Amino acid sequence: MEFIKPGRVFDFMRYRTAAVATSSILVLLSVLSLFWPGPNFGIDFTGGTEVQLRFRGDISTAELRETLEGLEYQSPDVIAVQGAANEYIVRVREVSTLPADIDERIRTELGNTLGDTEVIALRVSPGGDKVSVRLGASAEPAQIRTALEASGVSLRGDVVRFGPESDFRYEANLVGVADRLVSQLEEQLGERGPEEPLRIEWVGPRAGEQLRNSALKALLYAIAFIMVYVAFRFDLRFAPGGIIALIHDAVITVGVFVLVQREFNLTTIASLLTIIGYSINDTIVIYDRIRENTARHRGKSMAELINISTSEMLSRTIVTSGVTLLAIVPFFIWGTQVIQDIAFALFIGFLAGVYSTIYIAAPVTEWFDKVVFAKARERALAAARGRAAAGT
Repeated sequence: MEFIKPGRVFDFMRYRTAAVATSSILVLLSVLSLFWPGPNFGIDFTGGTEVQLRFRGDISTAELRETLEGLEYQSPDVIAVQGAANEYIVRVREVSTLPADIDERIRTELGNTLGDTEVIALRVSPGGDKVSVRLGASAEPAQIRTALEASGVSLRGDVVRFGPESDFRYEANLVGVADRLVSQLEEQLGERGPEEPLRIEWVGPRAGEQLRNSALKALLYAIAFIMVYVAFRFDLRFAPGGIIALIHDAVITVGVFVLVQREFNLTTIASLLTIIGYSINDTIVIYDRIRENTARHRGKSMAELINISTSEMLSRTIVTSGVTLLAIVPFFIWGTQVIQDIAFALFIGFLAGVYSTIYIAAPVTEWFDKVVFAKARERALAAARGRAAAGT
């Protein structure tokens, strides 16, 4: 399908200075947005409570998420367990909170209840969902329960002893966010409500920080490998433009994501990797045509070659990018919150990718060719003239 009459050449490079300046400002604003207002990190990166629930009646992922949002849980994450009907993993930002001096209060009550039995170690989980005690001698679980309840905490289930016989370790689960969540769901869903939680986990901020670092490394590795690929696939002069365009697309997408305060999580990272792959594919198509036209139109400048090549590929760019963006729109309108976030990131990233191919990758390639390779060509030409003069 041809939208552009063959042979027509648009002067894209005429506006490169203004385009690069505009992009530089947008990239700067995107970077600044990371400091203010800052990313709205999801549970993957900030931590929260994870509960695995089996429901007594039929319920869909969308209905469960809407119910949780109606109960004022912020950005709940609902994942269906594969192969298990009506069983879901629910993640919420909330964690159980306990008084700052709870350790000391529990230790005091244990001392009052157990008498001379030494409390060797006491640990309350950072998520406030579990307490572990190590004693110097054996004690009845009922005594420990009495001491814990006297300190002001509520227990879920019994106090249990674990570990070897010679080691007096006890553990108790505390009533927390998961119990409140189950109770609220039972009240909202009635007979279709959840059974007792199959699993309760607390996701800490340290794990989130590790995930965040791993995600950043994944992006950097992807960009580095793409740079190596472009350098070998085409020519070293094309690689810097392609890589700068990729970084431009990723930064702009992150900036828009942060400014509209959409949740930034692992699916966002997956979207950025998809954007990087799409963007370099579009750039490579233009690069390929520039390389072909370099041999076909000898004597023309790099700017002229870029104008010719981009004009020749403009119909293809309009068709492929237009169809891709049209395919994303329904997901953004009718998808769930997670799908909408992915579609939003892809829409912004793909738009930025089309723009950056013309006004970031191409100008950088022209500049790199002029500054680095033109001088190399001049030096080689001067050397050849010198050799020819010496021969005569």
